[in-house]
Amino acid sequence: MKVLVYGGTGSQGGAVVHKLLEQGHEAYIVTRNPEKAAPLVEKGAKTAIADMSDKESLVTASQGMDAIALMVPAFIPDPTQAPVYANNAIQAAKEAGVGLIVYNTSGTVINQPTGNPMYDMRLHLINDLNESGVPYITIEPTAYIENLLGPWTRPNIIENDTLSYPVEDHTPLGWIATADVGALIVAALERPHLANTRIGVSGVEAVTGPQLAERFSEGLGREISYYAMPLEEFGAMLDEAFGPGAGEGGIQGYKFQRENKDLLTMWWDMDRVLEMLPVKMTSIAEWAAQHKAAFEKSQEPA
Repeated sequence: MKVLVYGGTGSQGGAVVHKLLEQGHEAYIVTRNPEKAAPLVEKGAKTAIADMSDKESLVTASQGMDAIALMVPAFIPDPTQAPVYANNAIQAAKEAGVGLIVYNTSGTVINQPTGNPMYDMRLHLINDLNESGVPYITIEPTAYIENLLGPWTRPNIIENDTLSYPVEDHTPLGWIATADVGALIVAALERPHLANTRIGVSGVEAVTGPQLAERFSEGLGREISYYAMPLEEFGAMLDEAFGPGAGEGGIQGYKFQRENKDLLTMWWDMDRVLEMLPVKMTSIAEWAAQHKAAFEKSQEPA
């Protein structure tokens, strides 16, 4: 297949590109800056120079594509434009006659308006897909385990053997690896007969904070404890990592999760999902072991 990939230069979209190439498909990365895509181009990907704010450029990029792997950037200068960008991509796919869109929601979808922009944008986009008439599949992941490589977690594991994250220690989550989501998206792209299906996905384990630390202890080979990071502390780190304003969005997102547990599904029965999309999943301990070097003190030469 020829597949147009949005967000292909990032960690989530990049995983889709890698899996497409591994499966023998052609991956075209939507980008304004081809230099960012250079490492993936070296591996066989191609670029489609376009801008999500410019629908006509997306129509051109979508011409001749069999399918589209769609996601919306999490951090953009004006977050109110995210639905506009997404609708531009959908309408471009429709005008170009693309046969299937697989939309990675990058998080849980709540099937009613909430007043929270992040959740409402996902639902709004699914409604746009419905109205467009373009066949689509949604992949709706819970929590990416790669979040634990961020500055709110990784340094604390390295320095203090403590896994810190802004989730209360009694809340179970189905942490999922980016590579696994990428594989599930490609499996969906290869199965157009599943069109107009929404698929919630997570890791195969639902663990609380302390249980997460236990899995990391197993994977890293040393004792790790859990620290439920206060939201304000997390927000300050987001501001530092992504710029002023990012922290408030993160705080509101996790505050919403804490206050609306009855609306959120944070773990899915993956046996049913894997019958539709047969993918080998990564356990938390396996993921920690694969990334062991990232959680160890660097060995500086004497």
